[in-house]
Amino acid sequence: MKALIQRVTRASVDVEGDTVGAIDHGLLALVGVEKGDSQAEADKLLHKLLNYRVFSDADGKMNQNVQQVDGDLLLVPQFTLAADTRKGLRPSFSSAATPDEGERLFNYLVVQAQAAWQNVATGEFGGNMQVSLVNDGPVTFLLES
Repeated sequence: MKALIQRVTRASVDVEGDTVGAIDHGLLALVGVEKGDSQAEADKLLHKLLNYRVFSDADGKMNQNVQQVDGDLLLVPQFTLAADTRKGLRPSFSSAATPDEGERLFNYLVVQAQAAWQNVATGEFGGNMQVSLVNDGPVTFLLES
């Protein structure tokens, strides 16, 4: 599994004009599921999401995680993160999980995240989403489990 995380001051996801998920200060995580991923990879990714130190401490160093700053977490399924872009001028999705498997693992990640942290919002798997964000920094990292 992969997650492109961005430290944000706010972020939201709209589907057909309705806001389905929104957060304030925290992390926006665009999540991609690849073939062969399992619940173990989802658990590793969640551990990284909740513990990755991308927020500033009192000395201005990135030394605090989303929980330490009482931040929010917005999980958005992002099929295109699983693309192979090494060859040609068109992405290949042969390494992406099937839609059913991707949805199952994304939903598992969401349930685990909501059990571990109270400030979790989500996008809509398979939905035509419009994601808005204000990237703080900007701070963006690609996490892989």
